[in-house]
Parts: sequence; C-alpha cells; structure tokens
Amino acid sequence: MNAPTTGQLPVVVIGAGPVGLAAAAHLVERGLEPLVLEAGPSAGTAVHDWAHVRLFSPWAEVTDPAAEKLLAPTGWIRPDSASYPTGGDWAEQYLQPLADVLGDKIRYGATVTGVARAGRDRIVDTDRDEQPFTVHIELPDGREERISARAVIDASGTWSTPSPMGADGLPALGEKAAADRISYRVPDLRDPAVRDRYAGKRIAVIGSGASAFTALALLADLAGEEPGTHAAWVLRRGIGANTFGGGEADQLPARGALGLRAKAAVEAGHASAVTGFRTQAVERDGDRLVLVAEDGRRLDPVDEVIVLTGFRPDLSFLSEVRLGLDERLQAPTALAPLIDPNVHSCGTVYPHGVNELAHPEQDVYLVGMKSYGRAPTFLALTGYEQVRSIAAALAGDREAAERVELTLPETGVCGGAGLYDAPGTADQGGEGGGCCGAPSTLRIGVSAPTARSSGC
Repeated sequence: MNAPTTGQLPVVVIGAGPVGLAAAAHLVERGLEPLVLEAGPSAGTAVHDWAHVRLFSPWAEVTDPAAEKLLAPTGWIRPDSASYPTGGDWAEQYLQPLADVLGDKIRYGATVTGVARAGRDRIVDTDRDEQPFTVHIELPDGREERISARAVIDASGTWSTPSPMGADGLPALGEKAAADRISYRVPDLRDPAVRDRYAGKRIAVIGSGASAFTALALLADLAGEEPGTHAAWVLRRGIGANTFGGGEADQLPARGALGLRAKAAVEAGHASAVTGFRTQAVERDGDRLVLVAEDGRRLDPVDEVIVLTGFRPDLSFLSEVRLGLDERLQAPTALAPLIDPNVHSCGTVYPHGVNELAHPEQDVYLVGMKSYGRAPTFLALTGYEQVRSIAAALAGDREAAERVELTLPETGVCGGAGLYDAPGTADQGGEGGGCCGAPSTLRIGVSAPTARSSGC
C-alpha cells in the first residue's frame, strides 16, 4: 500500500478552542481535511476554566461564519445576537455543538509535544519544503504517537502559560516553592473553596491591567462581607493619571467603570497600593509570604498572592521548525508592528491574514491569541479572519487569502468579561494592561455596573 502524498495528509490544528474549531470549519469548507488535536477532554477546555465569566462581546461577534454553516443542518440556531454569553454558554451552546459536528476530526487527550519536518531538524535545508510535517503527541496513558501532516495551524492559545511575578520576566526567587499560595487567575469568589481561600486574608495582587482591577474590585466586595480581608496592590510603576484607565472619560464605559471600581477599592481602604515595587524574591515567614523588591524593600507579610501580569506563548514544542518571531512580542515578524501594545489597542488593529502570519517555515501558522505572542490586544473576530485567510491559502486560492473580509467597528470587537450574570451588563478585562484577548480569544475581567459595549 502506497503512503499518502503530502497533499493527501490532513492539516493538523492544535487546540479545539474558538479559533482552532473555526480553522477546522474553514478547512472543511475548502474541501481540506483537518485533524484537531486537543489536550483537554472537551472542546474549549480553557473556556471551561472561566465558565462563570460573561463576555462583553455579544453572540453576533463570537461565532464564525463557516462554523455556522456547518452547524445549520443540525438545526442549530445562534442565540440572540445582541445578548452576551458567559464562557459556559459559549462552550455549551456553540463550541461543543461545533465540535460534535466535526466528530472524529477532533482527537481529545492529545498533547502536542513536538512539530518538525519529516527527517529534518531545523538545521537541514535539503528538500525541506517537500517533506510533510511530523507532529508528536502524548496520550493520557503516557503512550506516544507521531502524526503526518501537510500543514500545521497552532491555535493552542496562551492560557496555560501565565507570566510570572518576577519583574524581569522570570519567576521570582522562591516563587516556584511558594506555588501553594500563588494563583495566576482572577478568583471566582462564588466558589466556596475559593472564597474560603481569600476571606479574612491579606492578599497581594500583582499587575496593572484590567484583570488586576477585577481582582481588586472582587476582593473589595469580599472585604465588605468578611472582616480582615485586604488587598495589597503591587505596581511596578507609580500611580499616574492613567493608572485606573480613562474613568468616566473612557470611550468604552465598561472599561472606565472597571478602573473606577479599582480606584474605589483603594479609596475605601480595602486595598493599598504599593508603587514602584519590582518583585525579585518570595520568602516564607511562617505560614505567610514576604515579597522582596529589587531595591530591597519588603512587603508586609501576606497570606496569598494573585499574579496577573499577562500571558505568553509556549513555543517549546515548535523548537524544530523555523519561526520568524518579533524579538519583543514573540509574534510573527510582519504582524508585530500591527499589534504593538505601545501603539495599538484592540480597536486599532487592522484585520490581517496569511501574509502577516507567514513564517520562514512554509505552511506553519500561529493563530488566535498565540499569534499575538505577549501582546494583550487580541480580537475574537480577527482570529476568525486569520484562519479564513489561511484555509484559502492552503486550498490554493491566493486571491481570497489576501482579501480582507472583515470590517470591524471603530472601537474594535474583542472578548472581555465579567464575573456577574446580569444579562444587561457588558463586561471586560485584560491581562498586562491590555483590554482584551484571553486564552483562545479573550481575557477575564469584571462587570461594569450598568455599561454595555461591543468594543474593547
């Protein structure tokens, strides 16, 4: 029996999150065979981690057109376009039904451990582009497999690799040893176990983005109910005019309201700001932790630490393919200037596709949040446009691949979130100072009291 030619092999998609599943849908639409490899047990495994969070993007802006076409014959009807789903709603009412339609095109419990050209490490040039890819996976029982692919689309996101507390981008000394007292997620205080963890405790919150605002606001609410709860807000910089965002002048009221809630937490005494504190070490003081700054300052002992300093891509399993990445953002070289958080917010990022996502290694693409590297401004609809363009290119339709088919509102559209369920509340948040983008498509934040926004 003859081995399949490269053109007959599947396109391997890494990750069954929103953008990975959209990639599969677009490949099917183009007559190409996808194979989605998902490390978790279900579609949107990362989304399930924040199922309680409400998006501030409505249903109309978090579903993909090609995916809807696949779902239509099943009788699936998109929920009210103007309503705002929670992460749980998104996973249960869209992601899992889409995964069910894709059926055996998805393998769960398949952790990708390596990607390479068959018989070629990253050094070898000879006939490199003619070789298929080999994708190494590990299964839950420890067995390993190797899968051949014609192309690889990595939509694995960044949720699994939060940035550490160390100001130099590396874990602070002692951070790993204190892992039992450190969290890298906005807490869901409606979970009794999580609430007990923080109630009546002194908690350090490290970060200056919307997720830090979220944590401060939630802990302030907890402090009003549980005496002794107090947050020490650790900022690497000082407090300035923009520390709490745009406030009432913010073009997006939900974003401004979030900053105002954090400001209110400080002014009410539920949180105290520690400025210019760049963490270098974590030390034990009995059952508590002491953070030590680069300048030698020591924070008063805390019971818990919440680190909200952003996310970063895991590039370890791509070490044998040739990627062209920006030296700062770890995003594709041509994309990086378009998403630089020093210049852009999610509302000013231009839709982009295969050209901006190309690498020296032909037919390898990072998409979704992973394509943004360390930039925190990812848009859900932009991710869907990315994979539409890539699928067209892989199908040989270069004209469609290079055509922009997405028009964003002036403010942009991106995932944000809230921890409350009020259907009339639109919420948002971000890590590392950005306004949106979380694992796969969005970041976690907190609700604004009354505002609604379709932007970020």
